[in-house]
Amino acid sequence: MSARRRARRLAAAAPGVPARTSGPRASVRGDSLTTTVVPVLGMTCRSCEARIERHVSKLSNVRRVSASAARGRVVIESLGALPARAVAAAIGAAGYEIGRSPWLERDRYVWLEVGLSLVIVASVAYLAQVTGLTDIASGAGDLASGGLVVALVLGLAAGISTCMALVGGLVMALSTSFQASGATSGLAGMRPTLVFLAGRIGGYGLLGGVLGAIGAGVTMPASVTAILMIVVAIVMTLLGARLTGVSPRIAGWTPTLPMGLGRSLGLGGADGATYSDRRALGLGAATFFLPCGFTQAIQVYALSTGSPLFAGALLAAFAIGTAPGLLAVAGLPAIVPSESRPTVLRFIGVAVLGFAVLNGTAGLTLAGVPLPSFGIGATAAAALPAGVGPDGVQSLTTIQRASGYEPREAAIYANVPTRWTIESRSSSSCAQFLVLPSLGISVRLRPGPNTIELPAMAAGRLNYSCAMGMFSGRITIVNAPPPSPSPAAPAPASLGGG
Repeated sequence: MSARRRARRLAAAAPGVPARTSGPRASVRGDSLTTTVVPVLGMTCRSCEARIERHVSKLSNVRRVSASAARGRVVIESLGALPARAVAAAIGAAGYEIGRSPWLERDRYVWLEVGLSLVIVASVAYLAQVTGLTDIASGAGDLASGGLVVALVLGLAAGISTCMALVGGLVMALSTSFQASGATSGLAGMRPTLVFLAGRIGGYGLLGGVLGAIGAGVTMPASVTAILMIVVAIVMTLLGARLTGVSPRIAGWTPTLPMGLGRSLGLGGADGATYSDRRALGLGAATFFLPCGFTQAIQVYALSTGSPLFAGALLAAFAIGTAPGLLAVAGLPAIVPSESRPTVLRFIGVAVLGFAVLNGTAGLTLAGVPLPSFGIGATAAAALPAGVGPDGVQSLTTIQRASGYEPREAAIYANVPTRWTIESRSSSSCAQFLVLPSLGISVRLRPGPNTIELPAMAAGRLNYSCAMGMFSGRITIVNAPPPSPSPAAPAPASLGGG
């Protein structure tokens, strides 16, 4: 909502509570305190809550104020009833107004900008796929042989995709807090981002070393990873809805840090918290634990190295690679004029929603939930095995690359054991960590041929994916055709005698 339109709505609300909304509801408690519940329009974050609490608490006789963006209201405890006009004025001074947030934004210009953003994001995604940009990780090389260079390239890919979506919000929150504390804006306002990135690189290096020390004996269960990815997809969906502004009511549901933790990190700008380099460093290091496909692939590989020094350098190189993308996100508020920022944020919100779909789909795939296979070829196109070997086992061969599995669609006969040979040709993505949820199989593919013995199975489908659900394939199990009847042997020629 523009400042001009907000001003008009606040002016209209000043004489009293708007007729179309419900106003304050007051109730008297036994301890002589009056509790007043006021619906507030436009709260979406902790900063919103802190700003409203600070202004309302200045009213006379107010003893306690609690604002909730998720519930869209502020609860006021006071000695006696509060004048509705005074409450409305305090909320208006905070930049908000009394009223319930609608489920859908009524401003058609918001929907127009979101629609245009959707077209742009879809076009960019299509061009990236056509030009091969989405396969940037495929050309990075093998982590086992390329080491730090490959980790750096993978970081560049993550910095313009999943890491931007997950970490970009934290970077922008730090920048906002820094500017709210009266710090210099413009290019000098990039300081919190640079400190954040320093903490991120250092934290990745240190914690990567810990992974290397632990060794290859510890792996993340596929079910846990699936749950984390689905949770992240939900959070990203709420964040995208908030950035786009299409649903003011859902925007208030966006998970935020607890108020005390937010204050300690200096993210409550409106609450008077001041920015701290130490807090920014700690927050950057903590992003090591955010689930991200690229990040977890590097982390799992670091576990397998068994070398604290190399694993630490590997994760640090990856974090350095993500820096350009995060710097670009952090620089938007400083470069883009204030009147254009809502449009830019809506564009980012649409992109975040796209990443949410990708993460959610990957999480469901990893959990073994069957999904429509739009990207997988038709079952009829899958070649059947040549036959069953002398040992009664049929053979299946798959190539694993950084970009996934080839062929993604295969077929085998039912009720026959299968010797599945997977030729691993790259370790630069999570494709080298193969998971078959329905069979409870999870393996790390070694360079070269890897063999998995599949049991005899009934007709159906066997879905598999990488350990992050980003790359998947399907094996269709079909009944073998009935054997053809043997042709009748010709009668032996008679050797008639004389």
